[in-house]
Amino acid sequence: MELKLYQIDAFAEKPFEGNPAAVVPLNKWLPDQILQKIAEENNLAETAYYISKTDGFEIRWFTPGTEVKLCGHATLASAAVLFNEFDYCQDKIVFDSLSGPLIVTRNGDLLTLDFPNQMPSICETPQNLITGLGIEPSDCLANEDYLAVYEDEETLISIDPKAEPLKCLDRRGVIASAPSNQYDFVSRFFAPKVAILEDPVTGSSFTHLIPYWAERLGKKKMIAKQVSPRGGIVHCELMGDRVLISGKAIKYLEGTIEINI
Repeated sequence: MELKLYQIDAFAEKPFEGNPAAVVPLNKWLPDQILQKIAEENNLAETAYYISKTDGFEIRWFTPGTEVKLCGHATLASAAVLFNEFDYCQDKIVFDSLSGPLIVTRNGDLLTLDFPNQMPSICETPQNLITGLGIEPSDCLANEDYLAVYEDEETLISIDPKAEPLKCLDRRGVIASAPSNQYDFVSRFFAPKVAILEDPVTGSSFTHLIPYWAERLGKKKMIAKQVSPRGGIVHCELMGDRVLISGKAIKYLEGTIEINI
């Protein structure tokens, strides 16, 4: 069996920035163990698979270690493949997923994810979070992930994460964030529980970040940067119970997977 594979740098202004994701279009779903093995072999933070349906597309995401319920940058990458490699002629794509319908729209070279608002709630700071990040945050909130808020960008950048304590947390991962002089806010994302110590740019984390910072800053439109070593710019907007997460996508490679099943 031969499968097409595309590697896309999502939330990138140019190659070697943003978050690389593998995208594998399928005619039908393969066994889960094959999808997991391909993701493990790709050894990227996420491998996205999609199939065409009568009313849109169905999408799934796998890290090298497990399937996840939501992934923003690999959804952006999948939309880029459909728009740019398969000449999808409409300006809106609807993906059905484990997190419900996800919409991606196109405006020039900017792609926008329409995701659910996942406003986090204040919680006590788990000791494993403090140990894992090495610096206690000023505030801690939680939804699908923990959100650790720091006073300034310099403190955020100085974090040296430790995998083992973070693996013991009861959430998918930890978003660390702080205000910024150049941007509205900056962030980092750590998820060793799903085999990602630090993710370059994490679209789904902005379902937490956008409502938090919109409320704190008193504004609905913001520009943020995920300050990982690769880095990536994210355009953010709060739209009631939805958030709009926008960025560019750059194709890095196109290839073929050959497997026997």
